[in-house]
Amino acid sequence: MTSSCRFELVTHWHIPAPREVVWKAIRSVNAWPSWWPYVTAVEEVDAGGSDGVGACHRLDWSSRLPYSLRLVTHVVEVVPQSRLRASASGDLRGEGRWSLADTRTGTAVEYLWRVELEKRWMQRIARLARPVFEWNHQGVMAAGERGLTRHLRTDLLAPVSG
Repeated sequence: MTSSCRFELVTHWHIPAPREVVWKAIRSVNAWPSWWPYVTAVEEVDAGGSDGVGACHRLDWSSRLPYSLRLVTHVVEVVPQSRLRASASGDLRGEGRWSLADTRTGTAVEYLWRVELEKRWMQRIARLARPVFEWNHQGVMAAGERGLTRHLRTDLLAPVSG
């Protein structure tokens, strides 16, 4: 595979919520479709261990472009409330890493996505379409940041029943 089929994309989010709340939302992959517009379906294949290592999910993604992706992720590392790393296979192959840190006004989230294209049509046009694929990724991630911020704002403001 040529290097034109490899991507290393870094996304930074600022979520105005405590790190433990953001961590819980990111770890709750099954709930992503409720707040992330481009996640169209999630199927939990394996819950993994009590620490989350070994968790496996099948995810269907739409995008700003007229194509969709299907991925299977396996959690390979968990540092509670700090880092989550998962391998990915399917239409893309590689690894994603969530890193969280406190800020004065909430949580800084960094997502590092190192993947190779597996779909033949994507491989064939990768050299020319790279800027478009990157633009699409950034839009999908920006929608995730907006969605999570709205979701947590609603969650944090919801009355506690008791």
